Amino acid sequence: MSNRRDLFPPIEPYRTGQLRLDGRHTMYWEESGNPHGRPVLFLHGGPGAGATAVHRRFFDPSSWRIVIFDQRGSGRSTPLGEVRDNTPQLLIADIERLRQELGIARWLVFGGSWGSTLALLYAEAYPSRVAGLIVRGIFLCRQAEIDWFLGGMRTVFPEAWRAFAGLLPEAERGDLLLAYYRRLIHPDPAVHMPAARAWSIYEGACSTLLPNPETVATFGEDRLALGLARIEAHYFRHHLIPPERDLVARIAQIRHLPAIIVQGRYDMVCPIRSADELAQAWPEADYIIVRDAGHSAMETGTREQLIRATERAKRW
Repeated sequence: MSNRRDLFPPIEPYRTGQLRLDGRHTMYWEESGNPHGRPVLFLHGGPGAGATAVHRRFFDPSSWRIVIFDQRGSGRSTPLGEVRDNTPQLLIADIERLRQELGIARWLVFGGSWGSTLALLYAEAYPSRVAGLIVRGIFLCRQAEIDWFLGGMRTVFPEAWRAFAGLLPEAERGDLLLAYYRRLIHPDPAVHMPAARAWSIYEGACSTLLPNPETVATFGEDRLALGLARIEAHYFRHHLIPPERDLVARIAQIRHLPAIIVQGRYDMVCPIRSADELAQAWPEADYIIVRDAGHSAMETGTREQLIRATERAKRW
């Protein structure tokens, strides 16, 4: 195994496509790396954030057949920010359809933040199609996590929260999610774009251990902000995972799969409590706490551990 500690060099896809999912949604997908290598699926966060070129660089391109796609309403998939016909169950079906479309029998599944949620959902639905999992910044899609995101983060990031809440009239701040959701689904860009930027910048500002203006600027870009904010608000309001389908409660279905859990100690967007609960329920998984990192996969310590994980997964 390589002792590589940082991202692999930039690469371009050798194949891209647009997969028609239904009468409304079309999915962007791409393949890069080694066409004859071991397949790996990258699941982006959000929901709604979309994937970028840097995500290819977590994987050795000489060894991995790297499959990346933008989830419904995200990134290069169309229509951007579309919340109709957009549910966790449909996303799982989209992943399985893409696997079949590409003729892949089994693949490593890699996901962070909401991508970790989707990775666990998919693996629990199709364990025979998964060779192993690498998950980061664990999000279990529970009400307590949403309450923390919308209110609890002000404990550590009060100035970011004030800017987030301050977009709204004081009378509407008792239910931030409802107030933002109404604005984000409004058809007029003059209404939904300021809300999208405020929501997305709030998340970006809280995503790193140390202040990172580049991260905040990226989260403020219109395309990312609209997809992320609108679809997150939609999922937070309508598609939390119910107790009977709780990801940790169903972990026995995938405990036989090799897995690595990577978590920033000071992750404020997806606090370590969820990762720790998952690790306790899944003792066979390797649990790595990055002592000097927040939520972002791009922080130095987290990048290093994710690269080490993908290198180790070559043996699975």
